[in-house]
Amino acid sequence: MSQHILTAVAWPYANGPRHIGHVSGFGVPSDVFSRYQRMAGNKVLMVSGTDEHGTPIQVQADKEGVSARELADRYNRVIAEDLTGLGLSYDLFTRTTTRNHYAVTQEIFKGLHANGYIFPKTTMGAISPSTGRTLPDRYIEGTCPICGYDGARGDQCDNCGNQLDPIQLINPRSRINGEKPTFVETEHFMLDLPAFAEVLGTYLRAKQGEWRPNVLKFALNLLGDLQPRAISRDLDWGVPIPLDGWRDQPNKRLYVWFDAVIGYLSASIEWARRSGDPDAWRQWWQNPDARGYYFMGKDNIVFHAEIWPAMLYGYGGIGARDGSPGSLGALDVPSEVVSSEFLTMEGKKFSSSRQVVIYVRDFLARYDADALRYYIAVAGPENQDTDFTWQEFVNRNNGELVAAWGNLVNRSISMAAKNFGAVPEPGDLTDADRALLERSRKAFGPVGAELGRSRFKNAITEAFDVVREANKYLAEQEPWKLKDDPARQRSILHVALQVVDDAKTMLTPFLPGSSNKVFAMLGGEGVWSGMPEIQEVDEDGGTPYPVITGEYDGTARWEHRPIKPGTPLAPPVPLFKKLDPKVVDEELARLGE
Repeated sequence: MSQHILTAVAWPYANGPRHIGHVSGFGVPSDVFSRYQRMAGNKVLMVSGTDEHGTPIQVQADKEGVSARELADRYNRVIAEDLTGLGLSYDLFTRTTTRNHYAVTQEIFKGLHANGYIFPKTTMGAISPSTGRTLPDRYIEGTCPICGYDGARGDQCDNCGNQLDPIQLINPRSRINGEKPTFVETEHFMLDLPAFAEVLGTYLRAKQGEWRPNVLKFALNLLGDLQPRAISRDLDWGVPIPLDGWRDQPNKRLYVWFDAVIGYLSASIEWARRSGDPDAWRQWWQNPDARGYYFMGKDNIVFHAEIWPAMLYGYGGIGARDGSPGSLGALDVPSEVVSSEFLTMEGKKFSSSRQVVIYVRDFLARYDADALRYYIAVAGPENQDTDFTWQEFVNRNNGELVAAWGNLVNRSISMAAKNFGAVPEPGDLTDADRALLERSRKAFGPVGAELGRSRFKNAITEAFDVVREANKYLAEQEPWKLKDDPARQRSILHVALQVVDDAKTMLTPFLPGSSNKVFAMLGGEGVWSGMPEIQEVDEDGGTPYPVITGEYDGTARWEHRPIKPGTPLAPPVPLFKKLDPKVVDEELARLGE
């Protein structure tokens, strides 16, 4: 039975281009998952966009001598182009500076406020002495007062996981210029997280055995120390506070983290409006059979496993103070928070300032998108921090994509095309033939099960085991030596082509671009797996902006399909480029190694 699957993908921040560490956490995993779910017959809505508010945008804009909006416009387009180049199949990738997003954010605020889950409080705000501007919590570092970790941020300590306020830090300093912030009294709105302790505890404990253990453990550990969390800041760049007495204060805005998580909902509503059915989003947000999966890096677990569910509960009138749903109605909380760990590069943290980085755009200019997607799937930070090295990338590209998968495709199709011009009719099958066909056919079950649970490394490893067994089969059967036995040669090549077709299907979520090529080489017609495109849109005649969207209802289905003898075969083309070992030295030189 078909399900509605919401794929909610973390919003990349629009203060610069994204590097491969970013997309290994939120981008590629969410697309692999979404493509599989579509192939399995489910109705997928994959949404995200660029996160464009907050002080970091303003800081970067000042450095570049442009307005915050100009900076956001530039990087919104850069990021959209890069994610499209990676083949990420968003139904809508938009931005947080739309009128639609402002309206939805303000509606969630008003619903929470009406139910008593938001309250004003006078707090001590951090100010930059040199600029007079508010310093966002994440732009203040110091020593954690709880565990003593020296790299704690003003909102959270990544070492012990506890929520913090900047004024609690020992020896606080600005990450922008190193100066010591001053603290002044200011009034802000707070989200009353303690009011959701009971409902969040019930929600999270019910996820035992479903969520990745690292995600659930982290989220459960936070329950014991929930504190009210500021949702407004002294800023002039952000969503205005929609209350009398506040909306006209130009220096008071909703905190960027508050409006960013609401983006999943606002993007769904924008998608529905653009689809011609303004209420279509409700099937993914208010349907008891719908499931919502949220993809991000581990530094965002607290926002998606604690704060966003609390906001959704509170808007729906669920919490210690009860209440009534807002005008949008009750909204579903996440079914699963799929968080990845961190990717480092050549043993170091990604750092643009230290040149320890490769941006998505630069990577795609030199290498195949599917090669990066494969690396992230098989060796990425799914369950633990992992290190990207150029040597391993080259080894996997040449030894696995080229020598294993590309070689199987090329020699199977080229021999069949050369000798028969089409998919050959098989004769009597041997035990070896039947064993390989059965192995390939049965792999759809375990590979699909792992994909459905976001266990991508297990899934692609199982699929590649089939590829390796097919290569072993060809090496043992040696069809190139059977010119005097065309009947046997036809059977072997038919079996090989059937396994190529099966493997192409199983690898489609990971390698959509090259799988489309295999589909065409095997005589397929039409679109196998749809790819994203950029469209220019606007709001009621306003300034156009780019969004990622696409038609993904191709012919790809998660099933074994018998190939048809007589189907013409297209001449094979190389699936992947073999990389010169010198690539490693060239890339290390770019890093200054």
